[in-house]
Amino acid sequence: MVAQLSLVTTEVTRVAQEVGGEGRLGGQARVPPVGGVWRELTDGVNSMADNLTSQVRNISQVATAVARGDLTQKIRVDARGEILELKETINTMVERLSSFAEEVTRVAREVGTEGNLGGQATVHGVSGTWMDLTNNVNSMADNLTNQVRNIAQVTTAVAEGDLTRKIDVDARGEILELKTTINTMVDQLGSFAAEVTRVAREVGSEGRLGGQAEVADVSGTWRRLTEKVNELAGNLTRQVRAIAEVTSAVARGDLTRTVTVEAPGEVGALKDNINSMVESLRATTRANEEKDWLKTHLARISGGIQGRRDLTTVARLIMREVPPLVHAQYGCFFLAQESPDGAEGAAGSDRAEGQAPHLVAIASYGLPDDPAAAPRRFRVGQSLVGQAAADHRVVVVDELPPGYAPVLTGTGSADPSTLIVLPIVFEGQVLGALELASLRPFAPLHRDFLEQFTELLGVNVSSLTANARTDELLERSQLLTAELSARSGELQARQRELQRSNAELQDKAALLADRNRDIERKNHQIEQARQELEERARELARASLYKSEFLANMSHELRTPLNSLLILAQLLAQNPQGNLTEKQADYATVIHSAGSDLLQLINDILDLSKVEAGRMDVHPEPVPLHRVLDYVDVTFRPVADERGLEFTVSAPPSAGEGLITDESRLRQVLRNLVSNALKFTRTGEVSLRVQHADAQEVPAPLRGAGPVLAFRVVDTGIGIPAEQLESVFDAFQQGDSGADRAYGGTGLGLSISREVSKLLGGTITVESTMGQGTCFTLYLPERGGRERAPQAPGTADEEPDEAVGAPSLAAPVDDEGLRDRTVLLVDDDARNVYALTEVLKSAGMQVLTADNGEAGIRLLAAHPEVDLVVMDLTMAGLDGYATTRAIRAMPRLARLPVVVVTAKAMPGDRTEALAAGASDYVVKPVAPDRLLTALRTWLAPR
Repeated sequence: MVAQLSLVTTEVTRVAQEVGGEGRLGGQARVPPVGGVWRELTDGVNSMADNLTSQVRNISQVATAVARGDLTQKIRVDARGEILELKETINTMVERLSSFAEEVTRVAREVGTEGNLGGQATVHGVSGTWMDLTNNVNSMADNLTNQVRNIAQVTTAVAEGDLTRKIDVDARGEILELKTTINTMVDQLGSFAAEVTRVAREVGSEGRLGGQAEVADVSGTWRRLTEKVNELAGNLTRQVRAIAEVTSAVARGDLTRTVTVEAPGEVGALKDNINSMVESLRATTRANEEKDWLKTHLARISGGIQGRRDLTTVARLIMREVPPLVHAQYGCFFLAQESPDGAEGAAGSDRAEGQAPHLVAIASYGLPDDPAAAPRRFRVGQSLVGQAAADHRVVVVDELPPGYAPVLTGTGSADPSTLIVLPIVFEGQVLGALELASLRPFAPLHRDFLEQFTELLGVNVSSLTANARTDELLERSQLLTAELSARSGELQARQRELQRSNAELQDKAALLADRNRDIERKNHQIEQARQELEERARELARASLYKSEFLANMSHELRTPLNSLLILAQLLAQNPQGNLTEKQADYATVIHSAGSDLLQLINDILDLSKVEAGRMDVHPEPVPLHRVLDYVDVTFRPVADERGLEFTVSAPPSAGEGLITDESRLRQVLRNLVSNALKFTRTGEVSLRVQHADAQEVPAPLRGAGPVLAFRVVDTGIGIPAEQLESVFDAFQQGDSGADRAYGGTGLGLSISREVSKLLGGTITVESTMGQGTCFTLYLPERGGRERAPQAPGTADEEPDEAVGAPSLAAPVDDEGLRDRTVLLVDDDARNVYALTEVLKSAGMQVLTADNGEAGIRLLAAHPEVDLVVMDLTMAGLDGYATTRAIRAMPRLARLPVVVVTAKAMPGDRTEALAAGASDYVVKPVAPDRLLTALRTWLAPR
C-alpha cells in the first residue's frame, strides 16, 4: 500500500508538474492496477488532466487563430466555472474583434479602394481600448477625407483653370509636403499662365514681337513648357519679321529679298507663297526692265544714226556703242560693196547672175589688225561672215579654239569664247554683216538686242544707201548742169576771145619768130657754157686723180726708205751689242727723231688731202672722256717735264658722261692743239680744261645742238697777233715768218684740226694776247657726232692714225711664240729687207728672203717649213696682190698667214689687200713691236 501510494503520489506529482508546472498538456498518471480509492484517485487525476488539456488547447487554438487574423473560430469545448467564463469572454472578444475588423475593413475599402470619403466605423458594445481604437480610425478617416477633399477641390479648380484656390486644410507630415507641393505648383502655374498670357497678348493682340515668358524657379516639364512657349514666340517673331522685311522691301521696290526663315505648316505655305509672289514680281520686273533696256538702247543708237548720211561714220558710231553695250571685246562692221568686176554692193535684182558683192570691213572695235593694212574683204558665201550673209541667218560659234581671235591690251591678251555673226538684211537684200566676239557667252538679252538691232540697222543702212545714191545722182546732175553752163559760157567767151585772138595772133606770130631766133641763139650759148663746165669738171677730176696718185706714190716712195731708216736708227740707238759710243747712239737717236718728224709731215699731208677730197671718215660711238684725258696726260707730260713746263689736265666728274664722237679723231685734234701749245711756250704752264660750255659762249652754228663740251688748251706762250688769229688755221701758216723759223713745223696741224672738228660736228676758236699766251677752244656737242660719211666706192675703213706713226725706240723682246719659226720676207727694196730681217732675227726667227713674187712662190714650194709670209705690195713683175692670190690658189698654202707690210696707205689699199687674200695689213714705217705683235697673232703656238 505504501508502495502503491508512493507510486500514485509520484505519477500524480509528475502529471501535476507537467501540466501545471511545465505546461505540457495531455499527460496521464500511469499506476499499476489498483483498486478502490486509489483507482478512483488515479482516474480523477487523469480525467482532470484530460479536461484541462482539451479546454486549454481549444482556447489556445482560438487565440492562435485570432493572433493570425482568423476571427471565425470560437471556443467550443464544454467548460464550467471560471473556464466557462473565460470561454465566453474569449468568444465575446473574438466576436467584437470580428465586428471591429469588418468595420475598419469596410471604412478602408470605401475610403482607400472605392474612394467613398466620409465613412465611419460603427462598433457596438465596445469600450476602453477598442473604443479608442474605433475613434482613432474614425478620426483618421475624417482627417484623410478633409485633406483629400480639399486637395481634390484645389486640383479640380486648377483643372477648371482657377488658379486662385489653394489647400488650406491642416496637415502634417507627408500630407503637409503634398499640400506645400500642390500650392507651389498652383503658384508656378499661375506665374506661367500670367507670363504666357502676357506673351500671347503682346504677340497676338498688341503685335509686339520678340516677347519671352520669364518664369522663375521652375524645372522639368514646366521649364521645358516655358522654353517651348518662348521657342514658339521666337519662331513666330522670326517668321513674321522675315515676312515683314521681305514685304517692306517689295513695297520699296527691292525684289532681291526672299523669306529664308524656316517655317513649317501654314506659315511655311505663306512663306512659299510670298517667295513665289516676289519671284513672279522679279521676273515681271526683269522682263519689263529688259524691254525698257532694249527699247531705250535701240532708240538711243537709232537716234544717233538719224541725221547721218555717211555709212562709214554710222559704222564707226555702231562699233563705238554696240560692242561695249553687249559686253563684247571684239567687233567688226562689214558693208556690202561693189565687187572688183563692177557688181553692185547690195544683192539687188539687177545684179547679173553669178556675181556676188564683197563684204568689206569699214569699222572695227578692238581689232588687232594694222590700221595701215588693207581692210578685210570677203565674198558672200566666203567664211562665216559671207555664209551668214548668204543664208540670211545668225551664226553663233561657242568654245572658240585658242588664238582664233585674240583680244589684245597693253598688258596682255586673252582668247574670246563666243563668236556671233549677224547678217544685215533688208527685204531679202544683203547690206552687210556684224561680227562680235566676247570672252563670255552672250546673254539672251544681248542676243535679242543684236537681232532686233540688225533688223533696225537693215532699214537704216538701206535708207542711207538710197540717200547716198540719191545724193550721188543729185550731185552728178548738179555737176553736169554746172559743167554744161560753164562750158556754154566758156564756149561763148572762147568764141569772143578767138575773135580777138585772131587779130593778135598775126601780130604775135612775127614777135614769136623774133623770140625763137633769140632763144636759139641763147640755147647755143648755154650749150657752149655747159660744155666748158663739163670740160673744167673733167680737168678738176683729172687733177684730183693726179693729186691722189701723186700723194700715193709720194707716200710709198718716202715711206719705203723711211721704214728702213727708222728701223735701223732704232736698232742703232738701242745698241744691243754695246759696240757704239754714247755719242754714236745719240746720233742714231737724232736720226730716228728726224725720220719721225718727216713721217709726221707725210701723215699731215695725207690727212689734209683726205679732208680736201671729203674722204676722211668718222665713226661716232660712246667715248669715256677720262680715257681721252688720260691719253693726253700720258702722251705730253714727259714732254712738258723735259721742257720744265707745268702741265695740267682737268675736268669736272660730270663732264662728258654722254659723249658720243670718234675717239681717234678727237685724240688727233687734242694732240695737235696740245703739241702746238707746248711748242710755242718756253716758260710757265700749258693746261687742258674740259667743262660744259655756257649757252652764251656756244658758237652760233652749234646752238640748239644740245649740251656742248668746251676743250680749252691754254698756254703762257708768245701769243698770236690779233690780225693773224684766222690765218693760223690756213694750211702751211704759222703766223709770221719769224715764228716759222724760230719754232719750226709745217703749219698743217691747226688746219687739219679745224677741218676734223667740223667733221665731228664742232668748231675751234682762238683767243690770244701777245706776250701772255693763247687759248684754243674746241666746242664739241656731247651727242653731236655726225653720221658716218659715205665712203667712196672701193674704199673701206683704214688703219687709225696711230698705225702709221713713227716706231718707238722700245727694243724687240725675244718671244717664245716666235723663236725658231720660219718666215718668208718678199720685198724688192734691199734696205727694207735688211731692216726687217734684223728685227725678225732679233726675235729669234729664221728668215728667208725673196726680191719678187715669182722667187717667193718658188721658195714656198721648196721650203714647206715656212710658217708665215711678210709681203710687200709694190714690186716689179708679180706684185704683192698677184703673189698673194697665187699663194691662195695653192691648196697646201690656202691657210698660210700672209701679212702685208707696205707703204701704200691711201683709202682702199687695205680693202684691196684683204680681198686678194692677205691675213693682215701693216703700214710702213712699221714699229718693230707692232710687226711682231701682228706675227704673233697669226702664228699659233706649236
